[in-house]
Amino acid sequence: MVSAPEPGGDLADLDDHRLAAKLAGEAGELLLGLRQRARLLDWTPWQLEDQGDMEAHHLLLDRLREARPDDPVLSEEGRDDRSRLGADRAWIIDPLDGSHDFSGHSADYAVHVALVADGRPVAGAVSLPELGAVHATDDPQSEDPGRRAPVVVAGRSQARWAMAVAHILDGEARVAGSAGVKAMAVVRGDADVYLHASGLYEWDACAPAAVAEAAGLAAVDIDGDEIAYNKDYPIVRGFIVCRPRFLQPVLDTLH
Repeated sequence: MVSAPEPGGDLADLDDHRLAAKLAGEAGELLLGLRQRARLLDWTPWQLEDQGDMEAHHLLLDRLREARPDDPVLSEEGRDDRSRLGADRAWIIDPLDGSHDFSGHSADYAVHVALVADGRPVAGAVSLPELGAVHATDDPQSEDPGRRAPVVVAGRSQARWAMAVAHILDGEARVAGSAGVKAMAVVRGDADVYLHASGLYEWDACAPAAVAEAAGLAAVDIDGDEIAYNKDYPIVRGFIVCRPRFLQPVLDTLH
């Protein structure tokens, strides 16, 4: 884990890992500033959410065009650049993962930046702005508290799955927003399993998967299979991030 990096510098000189970390950190700082501006201007939650999505998207897109002008970008907030399908490399970004939490003044939002080559994430970063932290593939650290009974975290709409798995494994279920927040809870040692049992988009999963895998965690689909990214239709068939020792018990419970 690295602290959120300062803006500036020659982006083209950074390797892909450091570039992902720097851009995720910059977008996180932008979002923190927007929250302060929203309080001063008395914005509605919808105004804050829309402004956060738009400004973070344009910041990341502009910076990637500056640093990697030949690489296509797939963003939740942008038009799908179909040239990505024939490209050796493509960036997959979620400028504001957890938009409702961001506009609702929760800490459960994140910024996702990932690079994919041949269908696999090869560099990435997840910024947690409220913690002032960026987890990135250039510094893959994972804290394992060694719990025998896992803490299972899921989104609010997925709470029943977390409770079912936690019950079978004699663990504890928790809920949180943002795929990045939940996946990084496993990386940070606050949880042992992140479970999303239904479909989600590639930009939700790609950067969290990149960081989790670099830290030695499992990051697979709901069947335990390796996830291919930069597909024609960018959907992931469920998502599990967990410590390797919990993967098979989780899969046995789900299937």
